Amino acid sequence: MISFENDYSTGAHPRVLEALAATNLEPAPGYGSDRFCESATARIRAACDDETADVFFLTGGTQTNAVVISALLAGYEGVIAADSGHIAAHEAGAIEATGHKVITLPEHDGKLNATDVEAYLDAFYADASFTHMVFPGMVFIAHPSELGTLYSLAELEALAAVCRRYEIPLYLDGARLAYGLAAPETDVTLPDIARLVDAFYIGGTKCGALCGEAVVFPRGGMPRHFLTHVKQHGALLAKGRLLGVQFDALFTDGLYAEVGQTAMNAAAKLRRVLRDAGCEFFRESPTNQQFIVLENAQAEALAERIRFSTWEKLGDGRTVIRLATSWSTTPDDLAALEEALRAAMR
Repeated sequence: MISFENDYSTGAHPRVLEALAATNLEPAPGYGSDRFCESATARIRAACDDETADVFFLTGGTQTNAVVISALLAGYEGVIAADSGHIAAHEAGAIEATGHKVITLPEHDGKLNATDVEAYLDAFYADASFTHMVFPGMVFIAHPSELGTLYSLAELEALAAVCRRYEIPLYLDGARLAYGLAAPETDVTLPDIARLVDAFYIGGTKCGALCGEAVVFPRGGMPRHFLTHVKQHGALLAKGRLLGVQFDALFTDGLYAEVGQTAMNAAAKLRRVLRDAGCEFFRESPTNQQFIVLENAQAEALAERIRFSTWEKLGDGRTVIRLATSWSTTPDDLAALEEALRAAMR
């Protein structure tokens, strides 16, 4: 069975595994105070062009979103997100479970529009009874978005300007950041992100690591006692070295960029395979996630040979499925998919 189900179904890039094995027997202090985390932090600071950035390593995306968002918000505040955003749709209420409401606005190709955010904030504070409501305390975006789309530099700058006007943080979920940075269409770089947002994370779990996300607070903006906050949420890893070693490897000799480029090269071939098979695209995605619409019978036939994610049942006898490439996608995988698609769509 060939898998295009997600971008984390295989283990870790061989160079990450080699680094873990090579350092396995070296004793190290706990909770991220080891030399591997220190080295990874230095490499990430250099990649962000921000030597003052604070970096903290956590194990997974939902955990990272819950910890960072709750640390940045006051008890009476919520977080603005697109209605298709991960924290609104696919995190099982993890943010609400920390006591913070997710305030949703309409998505535009999976993204938040700065004009909509500004209009919401203006209307909120124009309401005479705003002190009786959940305050919009931050803005959440993902790059790439839940639908694989990307913010342009102009869009990020517009969102950052709105957030700074209202003095609320802009937080970017970078679970698939390697693929966003490697997309040919993008005009956004890692230093751009570090310059414009107040907190973000560099995804490892979906980008070549066994597990792990690197949270970055640009300009020394980590909340006070963040480690204690992390521990209160049960998210502090005693063997912090596990994450430090992996990110040190990912940011050595351009591996993170290589991981992203490999997946994007495979995604370009995947799009050609899907178009040649006559597939209808649900949304146009410039990154490693591709969404197509199949007849239910076609989806069932394809599932006999290919693993994929069922994204949405359209209710008209058709299904939206997602196919994702990663650093481990091979030409043989794509050839098998092409053959399976031809058989399923006869």
